[in-house]
Amino acid sequence: MSYTVLEEKMQRHLNEGEAQTGERNLEAAAVCFLRKHCEGLRYRKAEAAAEKEQQAYRGKSLKENQIPYHMQMDIDRLCLERAVREFAQSGSVQDAFNVYFCYLEMFVGGYARSRRMVELLSEYETNASSLLMKHRDHYSHSVYVFILGLAIYETSPAYRATYKEFYKNNQEFLAIKAEMENDPGDEKAAAHHYLQYWGLASLFHDIGYPFELPFEQVAAYFEVHGEKRDNNPFVAYHHLEKYVTMDEKLRQALKAVYQRDDVDFSTTNDLFAYDIAVDKKLPAVYQTFTEESMREILETKTAHPEQYNYFMDHAWFSATILFRNLFEEMGCPVTRTAVDAMTAILLHNSLYKFSVARYKSDANKPFQAGLHPLAYMLMLCDELQCWDRTAYGRNSRTELHPMGCDFMFRDNEIRAVYIYDQAESAKIDAFQKAYEKWKRGEGKEPKLKAYANMYTECDTAVSSFQKDIERIVALNAGEGGLRLTVATRLEERNVRHKNTYLSNSNFLHLYNFAVALNGRWTKPQEWEEARRNHAEDAFLEENREDFENGFSALSLEYKLSNINQAKAFGKYLDVIGCFYTDKPVPYELLEAFTAGDAVVIGPIEHRRWLKEHYDMGWAYTADTEIDRQERELWRVHYDMINDGIEKKYVRPGESIYDVLADESRFVQMADANYARLGKEEQDKDTEPLNAMLSLLKLYDGLRIYQLDSRRDKEI
Repeated sequence: MSYTVLEEKMQRHLNEGEAQTGERNLEAAAVCFLRKHCEGLRYRKAEAAAEKEQQAYRGKSLKENQIPYHMQMDIDRLCLERAVREFAQSGSVQDAFNVYFCYLEMFVGGYARSRRMVELLSEYETNASSLLMKHRDHYSHSVYVFILGLAIYETSPAYRATYKEFYKNNQEFLAIKAEMENDPGDEKAAAHHYLQYWGLASLFHDIGYPFELPFEQVAAYFEVHGEKRDNNPFVAYHHLEKYVTMDEKLRQALKAVYQRDDVDFSTTNDLFAYDIAVDKKLPAVYQTFTEESMREILETKTAHPEQYNYFMDHAWFSATILFRNLFEEMGCPVTRTAVDAMTAILLHNSLYKFSVARYKSDANKPFQAGLHPLAYMLMLCDELQCWDRTAYGRNSRTELHPMGCDFMFRDNEIRAVYIYDQAESAKIDAFQKAYEKWKRGEGKEPKLKAYANMYTECDTAVSSFQKDIERIVALNAGEGGLRLTVATRLEERNVRHKNTYLSNSNFLHLYNFAVALNGRWTKPQEWEEARRNHAEDAFLEENREDFENGFSALSLEYKLSNINQAKAFGKYLDVIGCFYTDKPVPYELLEAFTAGDAVVIGPIEHRRWLKEHYDMGWAYTADTEIDRQERELWRVHYDMINDGIEKKYVRPGESIYDVLADESRFVQMADANYARLGKEEQDKDTEPLNAMLSLLKLYDGLRIYQLDSRRDKEI
């Protein structure tokens, strides 16, 4: 089964009405990029040739060597597409996790090797940010930035041309192009190159925030009393010399990358200063800026924040951490475009605005995409992505920020309508009245961030929010460039799409849960015995290495399937009147699930499993004895909707995907299919539940409670 067949099955997920008008929303544009521009992603001619020579498959599904290698790459791409689509619809942290997971598995050598970079950010934000005055989410924010960049690339011929021209002679670009079948040209090679390195820049641009948080916490302690920062203690970072110093192997690798024997980078600061000032030639545009001044800034930023308006720049830490993790700890190949991703991260925040361009001055020159395409896109998307961000800081929780944004993309044009909560109408009305008084010279200018920055007196006016973005990056300047318009509207808040439940946890350990859920199938009897003896911790520790090795041997599709099962747990608890939390609450503990719980949860898990498999292009087979390798190759499964049930629920002229989009019909169809399955198959939908009881205690320190101890009698 080729990706083109999967594409036909998935086509209705794109908004066909928008496609006909030439416009796409955020989800449709991002998905279209992965479909239209990324076919053949990560193909390797050598793998295809080896399969032909050996007459054996080299691709991984449930096991190694079950499917063609290029088919595996197609399915991996579909996994990423599904993760992007689900996150675009929900914006939830759990769905953001899937996007990170897909990217790391596909491009960085696996989640297990690089998980600390992203998990540390999420953990610090959740646990430490409430002590700050101003702070909002950066974990889901980074995934929004990622998909925004995909959507803009898809709908901006001008940016695509700039990117292709900039990288057409790049070594990584040429290597990607050389692996592509039938020489599809620079356009598709540029898209594959962009996906890999834009993902690196966007998804990791804020991983240094844990270093900014302690600085801001100390500042916030004194700001409670209205003190200015220059009168109070502050945090600074020292003893970073060893952290930024490169070994001889890396120094020689970078000489080869830049093809310059006359450069020798002793530290990452040396490298970043050279890349920005010399390789990207920024001083040609910003004359007051030099390689020497950049190096001095990088060397003093962390140790002397008093020189930078008492601001600790997380971007420096993000770029430096990414360099160290990729090239030193993980041993990834040193590439020029990876360094570009790091300098894009370095430039995306205060360093460019205040140390390079001085963008508030009259001499400001907005950043051109041709100078550094990845930096340009990161600056733009980081500024645009200010909606649907969890507010942690004390002041941030009381400010008015957009809860959503409707994007419409047309060739080289972005229309962004930021949506505010209609319940905040009184606050908005009060701001507008105060604004009118201020315009008449009465009182101070009112503040209502971020609404105040987007407010204009008429539809034709340009908000200060949009003007600020236009000062940072070149927009709306002449024909053929990227154009942006910004507006606002009020709507009633609706959080149903967020899939939020009473269960409350940071849920950082989804990977651990998935590893254990998959591993316990290999030793079901031993697991049950350990659970009965309350020895789950010892059992998991004893088998940890085997379970992790078994999980790593799975394809991306099957890894995600285990992760998605763990993610669904909060929903299942909600349905049966239970919840998990790490807080002591006056409810009765749930020690085990009952037969009544299984009756309720089994069909729901089957619905999730069915949707997942249909999304991934699976179909029904009546052959219960089909060889597993053949099943993986043809992507058929006996537990899918059988022909008789499908005929009952799929109307003439429809396909099974029309029923999937109709929730009530789908529930009826899925439950009818569940009822036809034997007990052994049904148990697969309920067996992991008791395992999750133990895993939550071990990995997250959570306990499960019953809202009503009589609930089982009511089922």
